[in-house]
Amino acid sequence: MSGPETTPLWDLPAAKRAAGRPAARKGQQRPAARDPIARVVVDVPLAHLDRTFDYQVPDKLDEAAVPGCRVRVRFAGQLVDGFLLARTDTTAHEGRLAFLERVTSSEPVLGERLAALARAVAERYGGTMIDVLRLAVPPRHAKAEGEPARPPAARPPAPESTGWPRYQRGPALTEALRGSRQAHAVWQALPGEDWPARLAEAAALVASAGRGALLVVPDHRDLARLHAACARLVGEDAVVALSADLGPAERYRRWLAISRGSVRVVTGTRAAMFAPVADPGLFVVWDDGDDLHVDPHMPYPQVRDVLMLRAHADGASLLVGGFARTAEAQVLVESGWAHPVIAAREELRAAAPRVTPTGEDFDLARDEAARAARLPAVAFEAARQSLGAGAPVLVQVPRRGYVPALACDRCRTHARCRRCAGPLGVKAGQQASCRWCGAPEAAFRCPACGSNRLRAVVIGSKRTAEELGRAFPGAAVRTSGGHEVLATVPDGPAIVVCTPGAEPVAEGGYGAALLLDGWALLGRQDLRAAEETLRRWMAAAALVRPAREGGRIVVGAEAGLVPVQALVRWDPAWHAARELAERRELGFPPAVRMASAEGTPDAVAAMLDELSLPPSGEVLGPVPLGEADGDGNERERALIRVPRADGKALAAALAAAQARRAARKEPSPVRVQLDPLELI
Repeated sequence: MSGPETTPLWDLPAAKRAAGRPAARKGQQRPAARDPIARVVVDVPLAHLDRTFDYQVPDKLDEAAVPGCRVRVRFAGQLVDGFLLARTDTTAHEGRLAFLERVTSSEPVLGERLAALARAVAERYGGTMIDVLRLAVPPRHAKAEGEPARPPAARPPAPESTGWPRYQRGPALTEALRGSRQAHAVWQALPGEDWPARLAEAAALVASAGRGALLVVPDHRDLARLHAACARLVGEDAVVALSADLGPAERYRRWLAISRGSVRVVTGTRAAMFAPVADPGLFVVWDDGDDLHVDPHMPYPQVRDVLMLRAHADGASLLVGGFARTAEAQVLVESGWAHPVIAAREELRAAAPRVTPTGEDFDLARDEAARAARLPAVAFEAARQSLGAGAPVLVQVPRRGYVPALACDRCRTHARCRRCAGPLGVKAGQQASCRWCGAPEAAFRCPACGSNRLRAVVIGSKRTAEELGRAFPGAAVRTSGGHEVLATVPDGPAIVVCTPGAEPVAEGGYGAALLLDGWALLGRQDLRAAEETLRRWMAAAALVRPAREGGRIVVGAEAGLVPVQALVRWDPAWHAARELAERRELGFPPAVRMASAEGTPDAVAAMLDELSLPPSGEVLGPVPLGEADGDGNERERALIRVPRADGKALAAALAAAQARRAARKEPSPVRVQLDPLELI
């Protein structure tokens, strides 16, 4: 083993002894005749060991020890896994080098391009390379690895026609993909657009030119639609789907087919963002604002940002698509790095449904059924007309459950449990009870005004479905959300009640969509509340038929609110530009790079004291989080922000601070995350 010329931060004498023991015990081993030095990344999750170490390659492993293979090495007295990055004939280490213990597999799973990507992602997020490799390279499955290689798929023909001419700059994008020229675009899909077909067309154009395409979507329902669309154009043998819910054997089998160059088109969820596509020409992320695109494991990479790094390194095209637009995508457009691909207003007016906003205190219909269902007159009429025309109705409710939150009917103070101060709620067929400890509350008394009456803060999907069933007794009522998410619903008169993100696709489109309790989404204490609300509204509204076919949207929010205006005008680009301008003024991402550091007060304070920030760096906090760790210690969080130009310096400073803490074996960890989704 060897490290850099500077003294490492770990126990160097002990490591030298460990490095010398194998050679002394196996004195008969001889180094390989060619390139006897192997540079290895060891699977040790310590920040101060985030570098390569040199080992000798014994002559018996000369043929098996290929760059990119998995190996076992002795590190600080223990056998650990690792990846062999490269072989060379020189080393900067002055002492005796240990030999590789064995080659676990000669399959080159870590190519040069993937290794460079892992290092770039680690540097962007202030993490370690081995943390990224754990996300990028799936665990080995020996049986799948021993199976015969899948034969390479034939180059598919280019699609004869596409739907991209409906969009401005759409033909220019397809010509660039057909000619293997680099192009970056932010695509705003039309309402009712068959977006899997459009993305499949883009992938087929790239594959027909002999290059690869990687398309990433948020969840398995989107993946099923996209994979089917790609298979229709390029053939079943030329496309493979990757997702985290595959079994170990099947996931590794498909990953090997990609790594060996057997397929040209790869579709997948978040787990596929590191897929080693051969000669990539196009990277696609659909609905980049979905929080499922952020990996919950260190170093918390985001799909859009990883694909941007890949597109830059490989000279490939990047397409960021969705019905809405995030502030991060708006940065790409305003900086000139990407071009907007949007439809003309004439196309938009022909495809969009009619949108009608209503406030929170709307006038209820005189019909008692409408009053019981909490529907304004306009929403009740829209639902009745849609059902009368034989079309399904989509009802979006912000919360699951029955009545998940209660408040005082007089002063609107949130109702809490007298035993543990947890929130009170109601389950179907039961009385009010605590959602934390389960204690029933039969004699509620408001501590603020003394009232004994309760009201619902928000009605859950189960209660909403029950009320709508009474209001429309002739229509079938179905729910989608939680563990029961529907993929599709048939055409016909029915009411589909769902939570945001669980909207099933209706054959022929919905006749109407009722977006209830908009204030519950817009009122969240979150920097991205308005952006996320508009994204969820537009995802549901895009499933509704055009206005010329009677399609209606009724949104339960005030018409003067900016997100409501963006929905009425169907102009998410205007909303994204306004959102980005406000964040620039306030100094929040993506206008700046920001990191959060969470831990005990002493640990956070110690880390901030030794953090070598650039001159532009600014520390906000720390502030208590109102929660404790496993040992009962209070936790705090500090925010560190710098201009975007100093983002790499911030990541490097955080990585160095974490390395010093790891070298000192600090007992209290600090959780560091760059550009976190939740800031407030």
